[in-house]
Amino acid sequence: MKLTDTEHWVERFPGLSRLEPPIKELLLSRSAIIEVPEGTMLFGPGNSPENMLFLLDGAVRVQQVSDTGHEIVLYRIHAGESCVLTTACLLAYDDYSAEGIAETAVQAAAVPRDVFDELVAQSKSFRNFVFAAFSKRITDLFLMIDEVAFQKLDVRLADKLIDLAAGRDTLSITHQKLSVELGTAREVISRQLQEFQRRGWIGQSRGSVTLTNRAELERLAQYTP
Repeated sequence: MKLTDTEHWVERFPGLSRLEPPIKELLLSRSAIIEVPEGTMLFGPGNSPENMLFLLDGAVRVQQVSDTGHEIVLYRIHAGESCVLTTACLLAYDDYSAEGIAETAVQAAAVPRDVFDELVAQSKSFRNFVFAAFSKRITDLFLMIDEVAFQKLDVRLADKLIDLAAGRDTLSITHQKLSVELGTAREVISRQLQEFQRRGWIGQSRGSVTLTNRAELERLAQYTP
């Protein structure tokens, strides 16, 4: 649901909703509500963040692109969340090293850098909110690194198919997009999907994958060597 002009967006975030009234008022008075269409690049390598974005509606995919064009999805930002990479860049006065793409139409509250700096320096409660969100996302990133480094690809692919399907039997996705999700080559994904199909676990058509035996995929996804 889109915000109305009279709604206080800070109430969408449990940590912000507990801030002192003067801090809330500063955030509300100095922020701007922005809307961008699906497919928009919100930030990219070499750019410096001008605002802290608090996502109100939609989803943003944050991905790393190597010099050779190899891509991997680092994480997604959903409504009620902020971006850990933006937080890190604001705190370190550094440029982005990854890119953020709007996977859907996005609505967000943009808090200018000077307001962010002021609140981090002067408000313990705001500082606690920032670092609590930061630490949770860093933990998630370490888990992702562990998966990429140590988990077998078939296990990761089964888990990703179940996750992206979100309860549906069919998901619209290409082999290339799955390779980006898992940080591997498209050819590797294609071979593994063919094996899943041979086992009768999935069906494939152009741009889509159908889960025909979810139970076996779930069994594999929960497998630990």
